[in-house]
Amino acid sequence: MDSDLLLPRPEGLYCPAGDFFIDPMQPVARAVVTHAHGDHARSGSGLYHVAAAGEGLMRERLGAASVVHAHAWREAFALGDTRVSFHPSGHILGAAQIRIEGCGKVAVVSGDYKRDPDPTCTPFEPVPCDVFVTESTFGLPIYRWPSMRQVVDEILGWVDECAARGVAAVLFCYALGKAQRLLAELATRSERTVHLHGAMLRLVALYREAGVPMLPTVPVSESARGKDFAGELVMAPPSAAGSPWMRRFGKASTGFASGWMQVRGARRRRGYDRGFVVSDHADWPGLLRSVADCGAKRIYVTHGDGEALIRHLRENGHEAFPLRSLGGQMPDLRSSEEGD
Repeated sequence: MDSDLLLPRPEGLYCPAGDFFIDPMQPVARAVVTHAHGDHARSGSGLYHVAAAGEGLMRERLGAASVVHAHAWREAFALGDTRVSFHPSGHILGAAQIRIEGCGKVAVVSGDYKRDPDPTCTPFEPVPCDVFVTESTFGLPIYRWPSMRQVVDEILGWVDECAARGVAAVLFCYALGKAQRLLAELATRSERTVHLHGAMLRLVALYREAGVPMLPTVPVSESARGKDFAGELVMAPPSAAGSPWMRRFGKASTGFASGWMQVRGARRRRGYDRGFVVSDHADWPGLLRSVADCGAKRIYVTHGDGEALIRHLRENGHEAFPLRSLGGQMPDLRSSEEGD
């Protein structure tokens, strides 16, 4: 039974054979964590197993008092009656898929992942398995990402337009993963200095410590009051939009970098001047490609509305189900503010 390896419970996704939880939503004795976003890595558990590539981010997220065991990619270790290993998911720095071998089968929990190239993290690695748990944050055929070259062209063109108009270009994006990816992608085409909101400073520094090349950055707070940011690129988390922090820029053009910008009208509803389509999750072709690459016949779908993906997979010969069909009780895992 698949429930020997994976079982939804109120605390999160549980592995009975290994006696551990994956990305638990409540404190537990043993947690195996896919990556450092706040809807996956939560403090309070007794022991954490994480991928070594993301250890710095994990310790920042979980706190200095947390007990963290870090493992190299593909390094198998025993938990109960299972063998567990971490494999790159391509989502953010250190983000992993969890491979669990036990009870005569192999299950892979993907966490969050993408298939597009990203200079800030190790690419997604297909892991052969019998059972695959996939996210479906963007699990509709309308979601198909443009190339990052196109997105970078659009962002640089927008900044040039702002300079010509004498206004600041304030780009909102999530502080962990998205900000660093944009800084790295822009660095291949520009040498401009970017002004950062304070919430991004430590996370950008951790990426630099991991050896990720990015554009030079300075804190907005280090600029003198009354500084003219006309023509400058400023990056900030979405929570800063509409806040008193924005007053220092006077006139500004605002943009938002997110996969949700693929949907007509989303930018207008959110009140941004410009929308740039870039996501750290798989688009529809990426989801289908990943299911095919892992070779699993049985697929469980979580994160977001997976009905379209489940229906498509069933029509193409897979045994596909929502994760809750495994039994037990666990809240549906929707995308957080950090999941775009």
